[in-house]
Amino acid sequence: MDAKTAVDTIFVGRDRAYNRRFQQMCGHYLVDPVACTPASGWEKGQVENQVGVVRRRFFVPRPKFKSYSELNAWLEDRCVAWAKSHPHQELRDRTIWEVFEDERASLVPYVGPFDGFHAVPASVSKTCLVRFDKNRYSVDGRAVGRPVEIRAYAERVEFWQDGKIVGRHERAFGRDKAIYDPLHYIPVLARKPGALRNGAPFKDWELPSAIRRIQRKLGKVPNGDRQMVQILSMIPTDGRDAVDAACAEALNEGAPAASVVINILARHREPPPPLTIDTPDALRLTCEPVADCKRYDSLRRHIHGKITGAGRDEPAEALRHEGRLR
Repeated sequence: MDAKTAVDTIFVGRDRAYNRRFQQMCGHYLVDPVACTPASGWEKGQVENQVGVVRRRFFVPRPKFKSYSELNAWLEDRCVAWAKSHPHQELRDRTIWEVFEDERASLVPYVGPFDGFHAVPASVSKTCLVRFDKNRYSVDGRAVGRPVEIRAYAERVEFWQDGKIVGRHERAFGRDKAIYDPLHYIPVLARKPGALRNGAPFKDWELPSAIRRIQRKLGKVPNGDRQMVQILSMIPTDGRDAVDAACAEALNEGAPAASVVINILARHREPPPPLTIDTPDALRLTCEPVADCKRYDSLRRHIHGKITGAGRDEPAEALRHEGRLR
């Protein structure tokens, strides 16, 4: 490990002032760090020799992997297989795996991986971009004008503001690259919907087929850009697949408009109907009501074959016999 990654100040002998993140990692894994003695090259040589043994044992010939998770899974399998097939260095009649199984109950439980990242403060430009490691990354348009904290991992970069993530990207290596997330610019499009046509963040935006079709149709009508922005603004809350399905339904109904898509999404958000509760036999009606509004005509008087109501000063004559209401 590079000294600058772990140590802030070197004192006499083995005393060191470790930086905050390194101390947090040691506390997470319950490790007590021991520093090398200055000007003692043989100590470094011992460490490098052990690294060389592991490299020759597991990484020759050099393997290739698509991700760190795939590498870790492969390395775990190789380590377990090696421990099961080799004798313990002191207990020669037993394998390393057998001794490990005996000691497993006395080991400290694994608490999960440490959230290791390199944190640096940064500012957000007016174009919703943050510069880090010679590249630029987009963040939520509402984060403009206030500082953010960059958390750089090996494979991704996160941007935090007020305890919330305002941007996440795969880490780019090289220089002078601009990495965009078009959804970060939805607040900006609400003020400038015309930027959806020619803005740099939207040139290579791969939208689902139904959303792309409705965008082409709205591009031919007045106020179409603003309607499209309203549809795109639903993606962060409802999800890309739900918005695409709503657009497809609106196209099938022949109504490619933002108000229709938003209405469809709102209907799909409604909770399902409550479950039907079975009525106990003791509470069942012996004579269930009939849903027929015509029966109320029997409450009115019949004159010469016609149903009439009460006169101006005369009350209506009601039929009091309940059987007539069935």
